[in-house]
Amino acid sequence: MDHSSTSVAVLGAGSWGTALAMVLARHGVPTTLWGRDPVAMSAMQATRRNQRYLPDYELPANLGLNADLGLALAGATVWLIVTPSHAFADVLQEALQSDPRPHGVAWASKGFEPGSGRFLHEAAAAELPPGTPTAIITGPSFAREVAAGLPTAVTVHSESMAFAEQIAQLLHGPSFRAYTGTDIIGAELGGAMKNVLAVATGMADGMGLGLNARAGLITRGLNEILRLCVAIGGRPETIMGLAGVGDLVLTCTGDLSRNRRLGLALGRGQQLAAAVAEIGQVVESVQTVNEVIRLAHRHHLELAISEQVQRILSGETTPAEGLRALLAREQKPEYPPGMFAHTD
Repeated sequence: MDHSSTSVAVLGAGSWGTALAMVLARHGVPTTLWGRDPVAMSAMQATRRNQRYLPDYELPANLGLNADLGLALAGATVWLIVTPSHAFADVLQEALQSDPRPHGVAWASKGFEPGSGRFLHEAAAAELPPGTPTAIITGPSFAREVAAGLPTAVTVHSESMAFAEQIAQLLHGPSFRAYTGTDIIGAELGGAMKNVLAVATGMADGMGLGLNARAGLITRGLNEILRLCVAIGGRPETIMGLAGVGDLVLTCTGDLSRNRRLGLALGRGQQLAAAVAEIGQVVESVQTVNEVIRLAHRHHLELAISEQVQRILSGETTPAEGLRALLAREQKPEYPPGMFAHTD
């Protein structure tokens, strides 16, 4: 497909931003990758590799690189923001100073805005001109495997199906499948909350609790995402797809996951600060869990696994004590009647 009429500015030159920029460039989409650090971007230009995040993969020759945000945005018909969630609003505000009326904005960031607890689509709506089409790209996708060209499937959700399809068509290719949907709330919740549950399963594995425990935690964690999704107005089928089950299983079982690795370290007795420092990249669950619990309390939901993760990450309890608390809970039905009925 000819994508020459659409150009994309990818904002964020970490592992995921770089990998998505590589996908777009491979598909013939005019693409510029922007990173804030001019030294790092200059090195990427010279070596055609992202030595910090994806050193094993050569960047496509047609991928532009720029540390000047205004130049990176010049002529771009789509902005794709791929930063940690805590930097999302700042990068968007900075981009709008260069171009106050973007044609369309998508993001592949996962998590909530720290402090306000807003979903990223809410943060975007507060900054963008009314009517600007927006979309989220989410699903089970490790950056390293995408950069390597291994088969990957994601989903693109937008209130505008036309915009979702536009973004999906740019991404869709021989080894990268992109599906579409219109449930931004459910898609964002799945992408954020799976990080919390990856910590839980990582801790169980770090403690040597076995595969049965891992499968139980993943399944009961899925239950927590489903209940919160319905309570906030999302669709259960979104959580049963790539944005939920797919991302949850990948992040809970794949050792490329930073959040799983954090859980493994904690389960083996390592302290939080040391574990985060060793991972060396942003671990979204540390900020996300507080927003998940705040949202659950607002909707009068008890999320037992997520609550124990919060207590452990805050230093209030240990992984062993958290496990004992979960095992001490009363017996009850797996799916109580009316569990998915929406209540305010």
